Amino acid sequence: MDNVKVLVTGGTGYIGSHTVVELQNAGFEVIIVDNLSNSTIESIARIEHITGIKPHFENIDCVDYVAMDDMFSKYEGIKAIIHFAASKAVGESVEKPIMYYRNNVNGLMNILDLMPIHGIRNIVFSSSCTVYGQPDVLPVTEDAPIKPATSPYGNTKQICEEIIRDVIHSGAEMNSILLRYFNPIGAHPSAEIGELPVGIPSNLVPFITQTAIGLREKLSVFGDDYNTSDGSCIRDYINVVDLAKAHVLAVKRMLENKQDVALECFNIGTGKGTSVLELISAFKKVTGVDLPYQIVGRRSGDIEQVWADSTKANSVLGWKAESTIEETLLSAWRWEQKLRASLIEK
Repeated sequence: MDNVKVLVTGGTGYIGSHTVVELQNAGFEVIIVDNLSNSTIESIARIEHITGIKPHFENIDCVDYVAMDDMFSKYEGIKAIIHFAASKAVGESVEKPIMYYRNNVNGLMNILDLMPIHGIRNIVFSSSCTVYGQPDVLPVTEDAPIKPATSPYGNTKQICEEIIRDVIHSGAEMNSILLRYFNPIGAHPSAEIGELPVGIPSNLVPFITQTAIGLREKLSVFGDDYNTSDGSCIRDYINVVDLAKAHVLAVKRMLENKQDVALECFNIGTGKGTSVLELISAFKKVTGVDLPYQIVGRRSGDIEQVWADSTKANSVLGWKAESTIEETLLSAWRWEQKLRASLIEK
């Protein structure tokens, strides 16, 4: 796929930056669009340090239709889009629902509106296992019913999936693959890129690593009274590099016309559930660092337990999770250590 142009919205963010690295390693020419609302411009230099290639970058908000239109005109010949750009914190979405609907839904609609104008037919959409709510059966397959969302964030993912489905059903010349992620964690093995939340983290592992390195006094575990083995929530934690590679396979699948139908969806997870307390224990074991934590009340919008049946992704997409939870947690810790060391040097 040498020099085939791929647009990555939200490409300086956590999952986006890792995906840009994997795309460049696979020979794609990458254009990043990001408004840097939850990432930093330093991601560009970090990506270049890993791959030796500096991706194109445009500081644009996907909600800005005119700016997006101009961008597509500037980079003619884009063959596929990977759409990450979205607000993504469950708790924040409960507090700021209008912001989430505006950012997540309007941004996608602008892109879908502009795709036929600029001759682009292929889009990979960054979706989430939140569309399943609390599944009736575990592990959850792609055929599981879509449950009423438990948060505005989850609802935006459902709505966006429905919009894509409706556009394709209307007869538009468009192909799409929906990747429903479970819980991405970890960092690139180089420790050049990793999860870098702006402000207070919304995900568990940055809280763990920031507590371990002394930035936070203790970790909060939201609830220990769930109907699970140890009372804490269970999630399917997937290595971010493994997840990034799924996007490369999805793009190639569309460009090589291998799709069975115009719209496909795949669960991207390990197929194994790990509780919050088990994850804390595993982090202590692989790093040797003590991790003080406290049990607090349940968090609004959280579901009890979910993990993936990734059979379809394995057999149809040709993707498989490769990293262990221990390797992944260690990569997150190395990223945190390197990041803090670099900040001290400054």
